[in-house]
Amino acid sequence: MEEWVGEAWHRFITRRTARDFPEQAVTLSEIQKTIGVVFRGLGGDPGISLQTAVVRRHHARRRFMERIAGTRQHCDLCGLNDQHFRLPERIAIFDSRSLNRDLYIWLAALGAQASLLEHQDWIVRNQQASCRVLNAYPGLRPLYARLRDAVIATRIAPESMPADEAAQEYAVRQALADPGSVAALPALRSIRSKPPQPVPMWLYAIDDRARAGRRSRHQSAQAGQSKTVKGGRKATQQTDSPERQHGLLMIFRAESLLSWAEMVRVNRSVDDTPDDDAARAAEGMESLDITQDDDRLASRIRADLDVPQSQEETSVEAAGLPLPEWDYRSRTLRADYCWLQHVPIQDAAPIKLPQHLRPHARRIRAQLASLAPIRRWTRAQPDGSEPDLDAWIHAEADRCAGMMRDGGLYLAHRQQERDLACLVLADLSLSTDASVSDHAKVIDVIRDSLMIFAEGLKETGDRFAMYGFSSLRRAQVHFHELKSFARPFDDAARGRVQAIRPGDYTRLGAAVRYSTRLLAREPNRQKVLLILSDGKPHDLDLYEGRYGIEDTRQSILEARRQGIKPFCVTIDHEGADYLPHLFGTQGFALLSKPEHLTTRLAALYGQLTRD
Repeated sequence: MEEWVGEAWHRFITRRTARDFPEQAVTLSEIQKTIGVVFRGLGGDPGISLQTAVVRRHHARRRFMERIAGTRQHCDLCGLNDQHFRLPERIAIFDSRSLNRDLYIWLAALGAQASLLEHQDWIVRNQQASCRVLNAYPGLRPLYARLRDAVIATRIAPESMPADEAAQEYAVRQALADPGSVAALPALRSIRSKPPQPVPMWLYAIDDRARAGRRSRHQSAQAGQSKTVKGGRKATQQTDSPERQHGLLMIFRAESLLSWAEMVRVNRSVDDTPDDDAARAAEGMESLDITQDDDRLASRIRADLDVPQSQEETSVEAAGLPLPEWDYRSRTLRADYCWLQHVPIQDAAPIKLPQHLRPHARRIRAQLASLAPIRRWTRAQPDGSEPDLDAWIHAEADRCAGMMRDGGLYLAHRQQERDLACLVLADLSLSTDASVSDHAKVIDVIRDSLMIFAEGLKETGDRFAMYGFSSLRRAQVHFHELKSFARPFDDAARGRVQAIRPGDYTRLGAAVRYSTRLLAREPNRQKVLLILSDGKPHDLDLYEGRYGIEDTRQSILEARRQGIKPFCVTIDHEGADYLPHLFGTQGFALLSKPEHLTTRLAALYGQLTRD
């Protein structure tokens, strides 16, 4: 009965204090493309990715009923840093869908004009950015006016606040009404005073060192069984794993022990009893403390975390080939920063082409056979085996008209050569261990695609090589030779392809730089670097987020400067968010289903290399 009354009261008081309008809500997913166009079109940094905002407690004053209900304690902290632009996952502030959508548009425009180098107070910084937007784009003034009036109407009236809080609220309203008119926020007089309520139209400073995607091997293996934590992105802090005491150490007096007759069997719950519904418990937590240990509780929970970045490694013990890496923060190329090792494929016994792949291989051979060099008649040549009658007729007509005609008069039967070298670079990171069906994983699709593609390339006569890569921090970039330019694709090469296994992480920039070196040594006129990937560049150290994206982009630019044509084929559903920044709008192909890689790879290669 008590539980029923409690649940009924909770539902009643929550509905009573609700101040949003779910039926008029606009979500970030449905307007994400529009926001991207507005942000980058108005001058936003194309290297910044769009992410959901972090849910934080604001500690601002709330209405009386909200304090009773314990609601509206948190807000979506919208902000911008050098890696991410964070916006609310859902906006339902206003009783108008168009106003909620306009708020997204305004935040995108504000983010495009906000400078990452400004260190003024948050109220001054937002006023400056608002002034730049309104001065540069006067057409947004009506939108701003509508949003300003609607936002002010939702705020607590300053008349009901203490004097110092009211002064801050008046300053915030003045800054919204006339951006640039408030030089500083009045100080609070008491430690019990509350800070101003968050302003939905403004951006706040965020310290975002996201470590998204970090998984141990056993976590990745059990990812399909995890439960998603609702409630937006969670703030976190890194903590050390507590030392465990194995066994029970007690100091006691022997006579204090209960006798057998006095002992009562009572099932008392204790704090360290495992929680069978950990995801539900995590939903109600404001922030999460995370640590690295051997337990697998994290494999049952999937949360969007805002994880602090560990300190960067200052020195490493490494061996292999040194490679540079681009640091976008200092805009410098760090010399000899990564180390690449050639790692042989283990247990690579020679094999024939598997029986289940032979029908696909025949189809791909026929498809790519049209690219093979053949003998063709070439017109208007200065010499040849036969006269070009069309050229003779045009030459005689020009002579009669008093005109001189330049060009040959013969047909020549010549071989049309394809002077091309292609290097296929396959991502063999741990994420390729994910399943695509009941019977196959991503790594299986990559194996089959490489084998079938190589069978088709033999028909074209093009020179090609195949390599795979993975990484574990900057000291261990593993590079696996499947087929070099100098070796044929034979049973031994098929055995190496069949023996590839998922590795660790994806330091793509280093792999692209070394592949560029290999291609640069080849004498062919046309050179293609074909990259097969299933996700963003990522590693355990700082190589993630924008750092990894910018280093990969720089390596692609370096390849193009050497006359190499990079092209990426990916199965990452989020690839459209970052691949245009890396490869350009025409430099990648996004496959909706991984199993399509086997059939689409040959067609993409034909379009890429057909002159």
